[in-house]
Amino acid sequence: MTTTGSASPYDPPADPAASAAAAAVEQTLPRTDRRVVLVTGASSGIGAATARRFAAGGWHLLLSGRDRRRLEETASGTSAVLLPADLAAPDGAKMLAEAALREAGRIDLLIAGAGIGWAGPFLTMPHTDIDRVLFLDLNATLHLVREVLPAMVAAGSGRVVLVGSVAGAVGVREEAVYSAAKAGLAAFAEALRQELRGTGVGVTLIVPGPVETGFFARRGRPYHRTHPRPTSAARVAAAVWDAVSEARDDTYIPSWLTLPARVRALTPGLYRRLLDRFG
Repeated sequence: MTTTGSASPYDPPADPAASAAAAAVEQTLPRTDRRVVLVTGASSGIGAATARRFAAGGWHLLLSGRDRRRLEETASGTSAVLLPADLAAPDGAKMLAEAALREAGRIDLLIAGAGIGWAGPFLTMPHTDIDRVLFLDLNATLHLVREVLPAMVAAGSGRVVLVGSVAGAVGVREEAVYSAAKAGLAAFAEALRQELRGTGVGVTLIVPGPVETGFFARRGRPYHRTHPRPTSAARVAAAVWDAVSEARDDTYIPSWLTLPARVRALTPGLYRRLLDRFG
């Protein structure tokens, strides 16, 4: 993939470069009559399950991840276009967005599912892992959204789906940096939703609890808590489909996970006592 160096139509209209980019977007003809969804993290887990759910719903898929072989497995039986990319690389988000727009002419829906975890005491966490988790789970997602939004705003329609975590709502012991990244994503979703009001572009935050995927093995520690029990990636994918279909702002999976966040907000002292007792 190569970069074009074009300016963004989301910049102030007074900028001539931004105006030229907006005109270019308007002149771009879509290469498919189907709605187009770009899914990151589509090589496994929630991203793969969500991609398959949207393929079943008739969407045109643009699938991104670092492992091309696993992307091919996700795309099997569909007409999906594979866009392997490393979002942790410099300009990775920009290059992916430009490749997606070149391929399909537009992006109607972005599902930002790429992410990593790290478990263990914060005092033992290497600085390189702090940077890695924060960049991929938060920074890279924000940069990708920044690259994709201009075309959506110019078209007057679209939706951004951010895959967060209950860890970002309540904070999880020995997942401090992961919790921080997901909390930042939640705040970003709320702020961006307000900014985009009236543009025709929506923002959905998906907040799952633990999910039965390879996430825990890759982070270096299996899931060991008795509650909440892990749910399936397919269940999360179905929730993403429903949230997009109904233009929801937030979706918790399972829905009762809104309770810990409410207890923490209303009675933080009680929340911390419960957390000390039950983990």
